[in-house]
Amino acid sequence: MTHTWSQYQIAGLNLPHASPNDRLKRVFTAALPNQGSATVSLNFSYWNAEFFNLDRVKFFQEASDNEQSVIVQLANRSLLEEAYYIENAGVGYMAKMVLLAETVEERMLYGLFVADEATHLSQISSFLPEISIIGNHDPFLSLLAEVVESTDKTVLLFVLQVVLEGWGLTHYRRLAKECRDRVLAEVFSSFLDAEARHHATGSLLFEEISISKLSQALIIELLANFLMMVQVGPQNVLAAIAQVKGHLSRSQKILILEELDTETHSGKRLQLLRSLMRGKSADAIVQALEERGAFIPLPAHHCVNPI
Repeated sequence: MTHTWSQYQIAGLNLPHASPNDRLKRVFTAALPNQGSATVSLNFSYWNAEFFNLDRVKFFQEASDNEQSVIVQLANRSLLEEAYYIENAGVGYMAKMVLLAETVEERMLYGLFVADEATHLSQISSFLPEISIIGNHDPFLSLLAEVVESTDKTVLLFVLQVVLEGWGLTHYRRLAKECRDRVLAEVFSSFLDAEARHHATGSLLFEEISISKLSQALIIELLANFLMMVQVGPQNVLAAIAQVKGHLSRSQKILILEELDTETHSGKRLQLLRSLMRGKSADAIVQALEERGAFIPLPAHHCVNPI
């Protein structure tokens, strides 16, 4: 079934920002926790070429200094935009879980989690002063929005809080550790305690739920699609090179992915994701995904579609 972004109201990926003069925006700013007065840098060079393994890519090495700079900045912006949309969807998701809560304590806890996500979104937004409404070209964000819109609480808990929030912990920790900008590094570090609480809560609640065959099948299908996106390697880095250098042939793309060591890159992430799917309730899910080969990284020539 084909979806349009206008359907994804809870994920909020297509919500516009209020204008700078909007009175509600001033109230919102006043309500935010004090974030300090540090100056935000907007040069989009927070992570260097080595972070993306671009230093191993001959195509990148032979590019001009200006082209190299633009490629690195595009890869940087891609990371920031992904974080922005994840946190944006997180606000909608946690608000939805407030309504799905089955006890007063669960409702209050998710109310606190909404505040966490709203704070994270505000902090990331300050590094992206110009953010446009996205199209449906990003498969990961499309999948994320689809999951957030689900009415199945079991699916929501396992896919978003157990798997994706767990993955987010490691991802944000690495972004913070290797970021060259002190302010942004501190922002990502500040996310970790909240993300750990969100992940632990999801794991706890998931273990208390009896999984129906329908929910299990949907979880397997969604995670198989997500894991496929991981299996095909650092496509965002490949896209950044193509955006600057122009059309790349299939053989050039394969060579770049080989130089990026795509199998190692994907293999580490796939093993991390598998390790998050633990507990007896997840055994059948992991087994089904293993039978599909979903945790096996793909060689570079399988990561590029034939022309």
